[in-house]
Amino acid sequence: MAVRIRLKKMGRTHRPYYRVCAMDQRSPRDGRVIEELGTYDPMCPETDARVSLKSERVDYWLSVGAQPSDKVGVLIKKYGTNGTHLDAREAALERLGKRKEYTPAPPEPAKKKEEPKAEEPAAEEPAAAEESAPKEETASE
Repeated sequence: MAVRIRLKKMGRTHRPYYRVCAMDQRSPRDGRVIEELGTYDPMCPETDARVSLKSERVDYWLSVGAQPSDKVGVLIKKYGTNGTHLDAREAALERLGKRKEYTPAPPEPAKKKEEPKAEEPAAEEPAAAEESAPKEETASE
């Protein structure tokens, strides 16, 4: 039996979610799995927090001859045991955890600068309206 490590599509319409699974290569995409090895959520706002893998199990399956699909091969290279993006993944997970507690401060200095500019054009507009009104009256007479 030839084993592949590939993605099994879950989720709903316009909201995909994938499981990284070890499967027989002849089984359908969403068919029976041998073992689930992790998840991949492409809709996560933090790019580096999208993947979670069971590194020990992925290494085991690779050691016994399982072949990863193209996309899973990239994910293993980035987020596997000796991945290139492991530090960035930890930082992204921290940011996601703090995002719920974050409250932005009110922008007070920006309002003070905009108020004088808003008053000057307002003063010019009534004068322009008064000038245009007599011209229309003279034209109608």
